[in-house]
Amino acid sequence: MISTSFEYKRVSSVEEAIQALNDDSKLLAGGHSLIPALKLRLNQTGTLIDIGQIESLQEIAIDGSDLVIGAGSTHAQIAGSQDVKQHAPLLADVAGKIGDVQVRNAGTIGGSIAHADPAADWPAALLAASATVIVQGKSGGRSIAIEDFFTGIYSTDLAAGEIITAIRVPSMQTMKAAYEKFAQPASRFALVGCAVAAENNNGTLTRVKIAFTGLSDTPFCDQAAQQAIEGKELSDSIIADAVSRIDDSVYVMEDHYANEEYRRHLAGVMLSRALKKLA
Repeated sequence: MISTSFEYKRVSSVEEAIQALNDDSKLLAGGHSLIPALKLRLNQTGTLIDIGQIESLQEIAIDGSDLVIGAGSTHAQIAGSQDVKQHAPLLADVAGKIGDVQVRNAGTIGGSIAHADPAADWPAALLAASATVIVQGKSGGRSIAIEDFFTGIYSTDLAAGEIITAIRVPSMQTMKAAYEKFAQPASRFALVGCAVAAENNNGTLTRVKIAFTGLSDTPFCDQAAQQAIEGKELSDSIIADAVSRIDDSVYVMEDHYANEEYRRHLAGVMLSRALKKLA
């Protein structure tokens, strides 16, 4: 439980962090994933760059019709933010369900999605919210649609030397949304989590998003389940149809907590519960 030796460097700006990044360095935000990996020597680094004190990364603000969440914002800050509760209540709800108090007070949204744990809560919520990830590197900044951000297990579209600076979310004030997960009792990670969001036009649902985390090695929106709901009024039969259409071709993870059959069952249960919340 002792890491290899490394140099520790605290930075005070995004620009300073980018300049310090190299092939043998890692960023430290909340540290709830990186520190245990370093202690177990599952990961190692030559320089640990602490970005936890960069104030600009902790800002939550409204920009036009979008909610902009700084990548260094903790889960607790997001859960308690009035701007988040007003413009994207789904995200405030999800933030409040992550881990325990200690995790929520230290863990950050940017660190979580950069780590890309396949059982994390944020991926499904951000997919349902049609979020955009804002990143910055030595060659400048760019925006990555959340659908393109997660590329595999612990893998993202982030290029070497890039830092996530913010997550931009279109206002969800006119939408209904819900998140349901079956949590692993100790870690509170999702064995399976499902986020749904949709516009409700006099009972008819449009712009439907149904996203899963914990089911496969990469979070994803289920197109077939979405099509079962799109343009329809929710009923028990419509919900059952959506559950029956959950993509059966997707790779499903297996571990000592749940095999493939059980995870597929949980996906249907979580989707059904989330949709019933919308109804």
